[in-house]
Amino acid sequence: MTNHPFRFGVSLFNVGSRSAWRARVRQVEDLGYDVLQVPDHLGMAAPFPAVVAAADVTSIRLGTFVLNAAILSPAYLARDVADVYRLTDGRLELGLGAGYVPAEFEAVGVPFGTGGQRLRKLEATLAATRTLLAAEADTPVPPIMLGGAGDRMLALAGREADIFSFSIMAGVMAGVAPEDALARRVQVLREAAGDRFDDVELNLFVAAVGESAEKVDLAIIRQASGFDDAQLTQLPGVLLGSPREIADRLLRYREEFGLSYISVLEPHMATFAEVIKHLR
Repeated sequence: MTNHPFRFGVSLFNVGSRSAWRARVRQVEDLGYDVLQVPDHLGMAAPFPAVVAAADVTSIRLGTFVLNAAILSPAYLARDVADVYRLTDGRLELGLGAGYVPAEFEAVGVPFGTGGQRLRKLEATLAATRTLLAAEADTPVPPIMLGGAGDRMLALAGREADIFSFSIMAGVMAGVAPEDALARRVQVLREAAGDRFDDVELNLFVAAVGESAEKVDLAIIRQASGFDDAQLTQLPGVLLGSPREIADRLLRYREEFGLSYISVLEPHMATFAEVIKHLR
């Protein structure tokens, strides 16, 4: 397995004022992160404007983590991606997912459908968007990140993704220890990718970081997952321990699973920055 160099990303939730946003963007770079990421949920920042506004005050890469492709038009998406790619001097990473929040589909008048239907829409949107971008004179085609945990998503990523992000659910499989569940999903991706597996960068979505279960805020993932704290603290995407202990764990994850791109949520970015110091 090829070990990619470590990269670190952080997802910022809300823009606030222009000056406040620019200050937080600079903080992300100052803390040692390589990628500023913006999620795609109603009630949070609008990803593309936030990314473009960040481009003027930082030199790091900028990503969507991840857009809900199931409610997007390829024609409009390609238009926006092309110009954001240009306005960020090619630093854009385009993260796409199938969507998982029914209320967001309802808000735009699109049926939520089944997981298979949403995945097929993602696949079609990705293919059409890539074709439209490739037809542009300057071919503004960014690296594509897909995210999730299901076998069908992993199969799609094996064929199409430059980066794959293992969600918090990648460590959840009935009757299987969390790290073993993650290992099985890496193997599914490996088989789907075939000869191109070593070219796919593997990302781990980290939902919480802290010294101990008592000192870490699990509220966001507790609400999203429905799991209790005892279950959550066993997941690969919840990192507990001293910065050195967490760094050693991530070194092992890179060696065993090929995970080299680590993304954390904004509430944990300062804590995780102490881990980054051990991995540079």
